[in-house]
Amino acid sequence: MKTLKLNFTVPEDIAEALKARISKRKRSAFVAAAVLDKLKELEQEQLGQALMEGYQTRREEDTEINREWEASTLGEWSR
Repeated sequence: MKTLKLNFTVPEDIAEALKARISKRKRSAFVAAAVLDKLKELEQEQLGQALMEGYQTRREEDTEINREWEASTLGEWSR
C-alpha cells in the first residue's frame, strides 16, 4: 500500500499518552488504524442519517398514497 507522510497537531496529553503506550515504530500504524476506525464510524452515522431521511420521506409518500386510495375507495362505497 502506498503511504503518505502527514504532519498534524494533537493536544499534548494525547501525544504523551501515545508515546507512553505505543512504541515509536508502531505509532504510524496505530494512528492510521485509529483514523480508519473513526472514518468507518462517521460513514455509519452518515448512512444511518440517510436511511432515516429516506424512511421518513417514504413514510410521507405512503401516507399520501393511502389517503388517495382511501378517498377513492370510500367514495365508491358511498354511492
